[in-house]
Amino acid sequence: MMLPALIVFLLVAAYFFFRKKASTAKHATASLVNYPEILQTHISYYQKLNTAEQSRFLLKINGFLNNTRIEGVGTEVTDVDRVMIAASAVIPVFGFPEWRYSNLTNVILYPDTFDGDFQFEGGNRNILGMVGSGYMNGQMLLSRAALVKGFSENSGKENTAIHEFVHLIDKSDGATDGVPENILAHQYAEPWLKMIHQEMRRIEEGKSDIDPYALTNEAEFLAVVSEYFFTKPDQFQHKHPELYKSLMRIFGQNPADVPQIF
Repeated sequence: MMLPALIVFLLVAAYFFFRKKASTAKHATASLVNYPEILQTHISYYQKLNTAEQSRFLLKINGFLNNTRIEGVGTEVTDVDRVMIAASAVIPVFGFPEWRYSNLTNVILYPDTFDGDFQFEGGNRNILGMVGSGYMNGQMLLSRAALVKGFSENSGKENTAIHEFVHLIDKSDGATDGVPENILAHQYAEPWLKMIHQEMRRIEEGKSDIDPYALTNEAEFLAVVSEYFFTKPDQFQHKHPELYKSLMRIFGQNPADVPQIF
């Protein structure tokens, strides 16, 4: 008597399993159909890619979204939010086809700035984004206002989400120290550190247009100049040609004019 019941149970379980799987696949396909329009509207980096590279970018966007949970706290997460977050993840690693963010599971989106206790109401809210550590390891927190501004026409040299994903890349070798060893060949590490400290002195002397927040430490320097490199590549290349060449080497791409992967 137990055998028929067990068979029925297994058949029902299999039905719901494959139904859910088919539903997920259908959703992923729908996402691939809808996201190009959002990318074309909001992501200038994507707009400059050729058709083949746009297709590859879209696949990496979808791969990121399928493997990373994005949830809102005090705000509803829209498709535009998801695409902007995913684009911020893909842009700095687009030169590395096999890259996966193994140190990220969740992105938590706040409506605006938040404080050190992760509160988004009240005073002392000055954090735009952060990569979690300790019990928050594997999580990234972002301000939606900063996320949207990073892809707007008046973003300047800033893109908070790209900044935080560069921290994750840097952190992936076990140390958040401004030397992303998983993507930078060992022989270039020392020259890169030397260049960081030279430019830090220029910032201190008021001879550089790089945001002074880069003086915090080497890790923040890398994240700050990476924002500049990807948001205003032509300007960055003109004002900081040697730094630009170094970041081309680090990220395996040239985002000026038409992004080229090499």
